[in-house]
Amino acid sequence: MGLFIGTGIPVLWAESRAVEAGKVLTFDRKKGNCLSCHVIAGGTLMGTTGPPLMMMKLRFPDKEKLYKQVFDARKRNQKTIMPPFGSHAILSKEEVGAVVEYLYTL
Repeated sequence: MGLFIGTGIPVLWAESRAVEAGKVLTFDRKKGNCLSCHVIAGGTLMGTTGPPLMMMKLRFPDKEKLYKQVFDARKRNQKTIMPPFGSHAILSKEEVGAVVEYLYTL
């Protein structure tokens, strides 16, 4: 287990907090609302417009690419129907980061 430089906060503790926050955002119908388009294990009333959110480390081995996809999917596919969560300030940069940390556990 490492520490954030100069803070003494264990990295695993901080990562687990980010994962939990990301899960809350992902399932929140008023914020991330990922369930409206995606199937996610443990979700209810899920959509099927987007791909199921599973095996994310295999699909996005580069976490930064996943971050960019959630932040603004239009950069990769101009015709996407996925909302630009970061670019339109639906989620903050920190919230997008937390969502990505959670997605990486799927």
